Amino acid sequence: MTETAPIAGKPAAAEPRNTFTGTIKLRLRTPARQRNLELGLLLVAFAINLGSIILVQFGALGGETHSDAITYTGLLCALVLVVHVALRIVAPDADPFLLPIASVLNGLGIAMIYRIHLNDGATGWASAGVRQMAWTALAIVIALAVIVLIRNHRVLQRYRYIAMFTGIVLLLLPMLPGIGQTINGARLWINIFGFSFQPGELAKIALAIFFAGYLVEARDSLSMVGKKFLGMRFPRARDLGPILVIWAAAMAVLIFQRDLGTSLLYFGLFLVMIYVATGRASWVILGLGLFVGGALVASQTLGYVQGRFNAWLDPFNPAHYDAIGGSYQLVQGMFGLAHGELIGTGLGQGRPYLTPLADSDYIIASLGEELGLAGLFVIFGLYLLFVARGMRIGFAGQDDFGRLLAVGLSFVIALQVFIVVGGVTRLIPLTGLTTPFLAAGGSSLVANWIIVALLLRLSDTVRTGPHLVVGP
Repeated sequence: MTETAPIAGKPAAAEPRNTFTGTIKLRLRTPARQRNLELGLLLVAFAINLGSIILVQFGALGGETHSDAITYTGLLCALVLVVHVALRIVAPDADPFLLPIASVLNGLGIAMIYRIHLNDGATGWASAGVRQMAWTALAIVIALAVIVLIRNHRVLQRYRYIAMFTGIVLLLLPMLPGIGQTINGARLWINIFGFSFQPGELAKIALAIFFAGYLVEARDSLSMVGKKFLGMRFPRARDLGPILVIWAAAMAVLIFQRDLGTSLLYFGLFLVMIYVATGRASWVILGLGLFVGGALVASQTLGYVQGRFNAWLDPFNPAHYDAIGGSYQLVQGMFGLAHGELIGTGLGQGRPYLTPLADSDYIIASLGEELGLAGLFVIFGLYLLFVARGMRIGFAGQDDFGRLLAVGLSFVIALQVFIVVGGVTRLIPLTGLTTPFLAAGGSSLVANWIIVALLLRLSDTVRTGPHLVVGP
């Protein structure tokens, strides 16, 4: 700051006033700098997304281009710019990295889905690429509504039990006769007026809100009492109720909805949030023991789970190709990844469509074939940065609810990516989870964009003072 000489007959301005003025200038400059950084990153993301669509057409069509796909991609970019403008107005302190990362991941997913179905001859809503673009537009609009309508994340804590009830209803909907739908052996979808939707994707958000609100209330009894064993304090039997209820719900999803990945996602979310709330590793040990035990029992008694384990342990055995949860898809995906080598075949020049469900369960293998190991490392780096920013948002705040919610939402993305990539690369048994932002599926896109919106809102409202801003 510039110092000025005192006016004759008047004392010099007091130091506290000068300090206060400097602070105000800091607060006025920092949000604008963050939003300008976000705008620059968005322009790079838009260039990558438009370039991907053009390269896909050049590679798959021999140099031809279709203007409709380029136009639709440009409209999606414009919609993201609307979200950016809204952030400048209603959330100027929001994290500048989340929106560009989500945009570029979503754009790469659209380009690959469009590429896989480019030669199908389908047009309009029958085209998988057009459907993914339409779902993306809807998801971005819903995210914009969340940012505008929820001005303070602490409001969500009041509705934690409503969130719990909503999450349970969403989990049970696929079991209802008439609307429940079984696809690829898993009963996770509902069909209403010809549209399929996976309510469990929204259930994970509702459950994250409930877990955060519940653990803020109950963390004292969950963290301060119990007996020590091997240097760790284990909870009392009476305090095991919550983890047993969540474990039972996870096992119910595994048994009745036949989905190992979703049950692991819900249970893993609760374990991480209870560990962050209490700081006790004993909860994680107990939880992992319960889940591993339940999964092992299921692998011996349920044909679906047993098939997944057999395909994982011995994928090249022809006897497992066509069995329940067979390994044909896994083997084809591994061959596709091997075909991509280090730098890939190039967008539009591979054969990812040879793998079943290449646009959903195996989109990582499809991207690995055409972008190579180097391209996958870039994608994984984007996920890592997204999760790191989400965790930073959580630990930057001082209210416990916001901290738990940000950590929970970030961990949902991290665990989904780990489960999907681990299954595709045969690190763990294959599950039916979708890759966030990349895989085909409207319900997944809507849920993940809502997570982006909530993290953006959290990053704007968790600041504790004029000098602390969640930013670079």
